[in-house]
Amino acid sequence: MEAREGKLSPEANVKGEMSSTKDYLDPPPTPLFDAGELGKWSLYRAIIAEFTATLLFVYVAVATVIGHKRQTDTEACSGAGVLGIAWAFGGMISVLVYCTAGISGGHINPAVTFGLLLARKVSLPRAFLYMAAQCLGAICGAALVKAVHGAHHYALYGGGANELAPGYSRSSGLVAEALGTAVLVYTVFSATDPKRMARDSHVPVLAPLLIGFAVLMVHLATIPVTGTGINPARSLGAAVVYNGKKAWADQWIFWVGPFVGAAIAMVYHQFVLRNCAAKHSFGSDHDDVEA
Repeated sequence: MEAREGKLSPEANVKGEMSSTKDYLDPPPTPLFDAGELGKWSLYRAIIAEFTATLLFVYVAVATVIGHKRQTDTEACSGAGVLGIAWAFGGMISVLVYCTAGISGGHINPAVTFGLLLARKVSLPRAFLYMAAQCLGAICGAALVKAVHGAHHYALYGGGANELAPGYSRSSGLVAEALGTAVLVYTVFSATDPKRMARDSHVPVLAPLLIGFAVLMVHLATIPVTGTGINPARSLGAAVVYNGKKAWADQWIFWVGPFVGAAIAMVYHQFVLRNCAAKHSFGSDHDDVEA
């Protein structure tokens, strides 16, 4: 009788409410300044994690570069090769993101931190402290490579410093760095998207692997152009320890390019794909439409 009169039973009402409710929760935008955050140990623990992770990343990755060049000089057809170098960068990022994601978010890259800052996922003080820790960690990591391989061989093989390759213009290097970083940061946003993580249970497990694969693929495409930076801390750390004239002359490419690429990836994912601007403007009604 209730159905004929156009009324719904209590069970139908519950089902209707569940179908109109999102099965995921977008966290609210992080405050730009959060004074209380500075008094929490969790922030400083995260900073230590970013420092250590970046140190280990730069040490393993740059040591692979130097080791490859040393082996190539002493033995024909030896060394890791371009593919091996790309795997060193991508594989180490995958491992370190997995290890530190639950502590600091596993940024290990100022460009990633910058993109997340623009998306209001981290506060400005946290972003600044992360970037400082990442840069310091990268310098220490490069210094360890120099200590292990020796100053002579470190300098002889370029210190793993990023430089624009001969035959390429600065605009080409800038575009390569921006596009490479956009691929990386877009992957970070996609792999950590609350909507996807709620609906695809395997995504949280695969996120570090996917991010590492993005680094690997970008290196294969960009090594011939710039040696692949896509990480300002990695480029700065090697440049500081190597201290080569060209490395410093080209250094701006490895900051401007990645930051521009991170901004592009943030806008594309957050405002084009996820339409976050509309959600913030129209509120919960718009959220229900997207769900």
